[in-house]
Amino acid sequence: MNPEKERWILLIVLSIIWGSSFILIKKSLEHFNPYEVGALRVLIAGILLLPVALSNIKKFPRKHFKWLILAAITGNFIPMFLFPIAETELSSSIAGIVNAMMPIFVIIVGMLFWKFSTTKRQLIGVVISFTGACILALSGGESGELKVIPILLLLLATLCYAISTTTVKSKLHQIPAKILSAFVFSFVLILPSLIALILAGFFNDLQPNKSLFIGLGFVSLLSIFGTGLAMMLNYRLLNISTPLFASTVTLLMPVVAVIWGIIDGEKLTVMQFVGGLIILAGLIFLRAKTPKKEKPQEPEALRF
Repeated sequence: MNPEKERWILLIVLSIIWGSSFILIKKSLEHFNPYEVGALRVLIAGILLLPVALSNIKKFPRKHFKWLILAAITGNFIPMFLFPIAETELSSSIAGIVNAMMPIFVIIVGMLFWKFSTTKRQLIGVVISFTGACILALSGGESGELKVIPILLLLLATLCYAISTTTVKSKLHQIPAKILSAFVFSFVLILPSLIALILAGFFNDLQPNKSLFIGLGFVSLLSIFGTGLAMMLNYRLLNISTPLFASTVTLLMPVVAVIWGIIDGEKLTVMQFVGGLIILAGLIFLRAKTPKKEKPQEPEALRF
């Protein structure tokens, strides 16, 4: 297939898969509590990727084990619980919009902890998008009730994603994405997710019924497609395109999330709509190309 055509197909498919994750979380919450949703998502991914991890066990990066744990906990464990908890009070549409803040946190974390250089345009984009997030947090829902805490949980989740992303780019970039994801879910997270599932009470009154199987279906879709398949497609996209092009997926994901929300009967208030547009405006602004004479040399991790 022509690389130009393939990268656009991958971009659209990734946007659909990741943008659909938020509605799948919402549907999973109709059958499980948020802690069960998070634990099941991680556990299923770990079991599926276990054969890959075992077959590549000799490639296990023992000298980078601490970075592997950091990337796993921040990128594939904590957020898996924060998103379902937040979605018990917020719509899947809002969750998808706030998730678009992740590149903003990548810039902040990279600048503060990894000494990545940052342009003035990127800093302005951060301020614009942060303003949009504040409007979302203070806008309330249809009832007018403020939803500050759930928004903060979503922002914390995106911050965790940013910590994981910058850690992988800085310390674990030499490990192929397929093998890295297998190590993360199988060697690091299977046991913690199983413990979390036990503590959440999943096995206390487990009874085979229609609700259980429907719920497992939604969580399995979330885990298999939103985690396993999406990671492999993203790795392929990065191989045949630039980080700037690949990161465009964060602009398309909220669109998919909002469409699913509308189909499911969700409604955005005017202020929520405005806040979402401001977040996207900030992302578009920081991704815009600057004139060559004003553009400093940047590490690959911040080239959006």
